[in-house]
Amino acid sequence: MSEINYPVPYNESERLLRLSDLDIDYGSLSESFKDLTHLAAKVAGTEISLVNLIDAYTQWTVGRRGLDLHQMTREESVCQYTITQNDQFEVPDLSADDRFNKNFYVGAPLSLRYYFGVPLKDNDGLNIGALCVLDTGLKTLSPEKIELLKIIAAEIMNRIKTYQTMELLQNNLKDLKESTKKVAHDIRGPIAGIIGLSEIITEQGKSANLDQVIEFIKLIHSGSKSILDLADEILSDNDEVRAPGVNEFDLSSFRTKLQELYEPQATCKKINLNININPDKKNIVFSKNKLLQINGNLISNAVKFTPSGGTITVDLDVAVKPETNILSIVVADSGVGITEDEIVQILTGGIGTKQGTGGEKGYGFGLSLVKHLIDKLKGEMFITSEKGQGTVFRIELPQRHA
Repeated sequence: MSEINYPVPYNESERLLRLSDLDIDYGSLSESFKDLTHLAAKVAGTEISLVNLIDAYTQWTVGRRGLDLHQMTREESVCQYTITQNDQFEVPDLSADDRFNKNFYVGAPLSLRYYFGVPLKDNDGLNIGALCVLDTGLKTLSPEKIELLKIIAAEIMNRIKTYQTMELLQNNLKDLKESTKKVAHDIRGPIAGIIGLSEIITEQGKSANLDQVIEFIKLIHSGSKSILDLADEILSDNDEVRAPGVNEFDLSSFRTKLQELYEPQATCKKINLNININPDKKNIVFSKNKLLQINGNLISNAVKFTPSGGTITVDLDVAVKPETNILSIVVADSGVGITEDEIVQILTGGIGTKQGTGGEKGYGFGLSLVKHLIDKLKGEMFITSEKGQGTVFRIELPQRHA
């Protein structure tokens, strides 16, 4: 059997940049989509529905119904094919498709067979992930049900963008009170439109004799109304609306989040992941802006190029300076190492695709994205490596005082 050629969207660089701009904490959104994943499974009549976001290395499941899945490698996912499509992607029988039939979810105990996915598309047509439904039985979806799934996918994107806006508003509330009020007021119109759309969907559901779906579509309505209530709170003069640290980390919480997100990847490959912090600086607060994107790509890259039994060490520290603190991030692995030419390519914003130590597919965009984000934050990246002995990435990012 020939090697599978994994798909890459033609606009992959732009797609990854857009995902990084959203700066999503992949472990914090599951409750946000609980009603929508329930609705998607009910519409499709499937056991499982998932909301997946796909970065350079990993598929992150940020919403789930019927399957307690949080992440998988990108090359294992079916949704990596969905994000290359403009409209939808269907696999009638996963067990009969050579692209998927060797993956863990096709064999026992999951024994999944049917897949249908819809891209999560932003306003510029960039697919950051997919809404998918899966089942252990073979199925056929009617055109009206497919249309309802696309409407649900659009609502998921609306929520992602709305929550991002809310977080930005809350983060800037103290210093930019008047601007915050204006932006919060401006988003009321689109959110009110979401509520109107949910009412239209309800009417369509009745005409299509999908009465059982109506009660779940109402959840969209109530969820959107709660977002309007939050906008009202931000418009008020209540200074307590911004919870302390809503868009911040200290070293302790940063370590905890990295362990939560990336320890499963290392464990799966039998790699030791050690994350250390300077205990004397553990309570110093700094912005979380793009930190998960930067660290996540570096750790995933290290997992990819470190053989089983190897070690990845992440050291986190803060240098306190009179004007601007410096956040120090060091990611060191015992992997295959890289050449001087490859280091130059990374530091100049480009690196070619390579195969991982466990046969993982290299998509060639993760480290380029890291360099772009560090430059955008006015930071610096230093790389040292020796072939066969591992690689050390050292990042320094300026942080304004909290």
